[in-house]
Amino acid sequence: MPIEWTDATWNPTRGCRRISPGCVNCYAEKVAARFCGPGLPYEGLVKLGRWNGEGRFAADKLTDPLHWRKPKRVFVDSMSDLFYEEFSDEQIAAVFGVMAACPQHTFQVLTKRPARARRWFEWVAGAARTCNAGRGMGVAAFCLAHAQRYSTDRALSLNVTETCARPWPLPNVWIGASVENQEYADKRIPELLRIPAAVRFVSYEPALGPVNFRTGWGGDGDCCDCGDSECPGPGSRGCDSMRIDWLIVGGESGTGARPFDIAWARSAVAQCKAAGVPVFVKQMGARPVGRDCEHGRAGQPCRYNDPKGGDMAEWPADLRVREFPR
Repeated sequence: MPIEWTDATWNPTRGCRRISPGCVNCYAEKVAARFCGPGLPYEGLVKLGRWNGEGRFAADKLTDPLHWRKPKRVFVDSMSDLFYEEFSDEQIAAVFGVMAACPQHTFQVLTKRPARARRWFEWVAGAARTCNAGRGMGVAAFCLAHAQRYSTDRALSLNVTETCARPWPLPNVWIGASVENQEYADKRIPELLRIPAAVRFVSYEPALGPVNFRTGWGGDGDCCDCGDSECPGPGSRGCDSMRIDWLIVGGESGTGARPFDIAWARSAVAQCKAAGVPVFVKQMGARPVGRDCEHGRAGQPCRYNDPKGGDMAEWPADLRVREFPR
């Protein structure tokens, strides 16, 4: 089933583990459970229908984007989490090496582990600086070298000079954190804001409760809520760069979907509008509730024809918003 905010998916890693309420109805886990038999891609990664905690680096899939000529928005690891602790720093570097070699694509890396992502960015900067017998190298070059360690694909040898000269952070890589309620927004967004990225985004899906995103927009005193002791202060150029650049909103779909109050979507869209942040409303989910549907009252189910609430024509007009970062 296509994901509305991306053009393609790329899965250089496989496997994961549940870590928060948003994982309870993980669609990737359900797909993996269907393909975990002998000889299938997710063999040994699922037990009794759930991720078993094992992770596998799929080196045979590492260079797939190098062979896609048409520029795409690429969702990285729709079936895993690139920053899952089972994957080594070097394996993650190899993935970034391929992304550096594919400037024609925009890569959307979404994680529930932004703290690990922040630590990885700190590691890769230090490792690149001290490698090569202490002489160091650019971070993009360092990552490309790791990609070449894991793959013999000759496409990695093309345009090496240009790839090694890519600026860091890579301008074609967006880093996002998934949050489902206020508790996890408060835990994950501050970590996300400390990650160097061309675009930082938040996926508020599945939305399981209302969220105040105020501390994520940057400026007006919000910057220093990220916990960075070197925050330059409100209104400065550095502070403005520490902000959410895009928000995805969506209710839960599929079997066992939990209720999604349309008021949560309305609040998120209003907050984005006030902060000048693009917002993409993906779906109302399988169990939307609220007073904003044709036969709905506050707290009562909305009845949409689309089973996952994905038909924009059925939504309240002010929620028919699908924007992307510039």
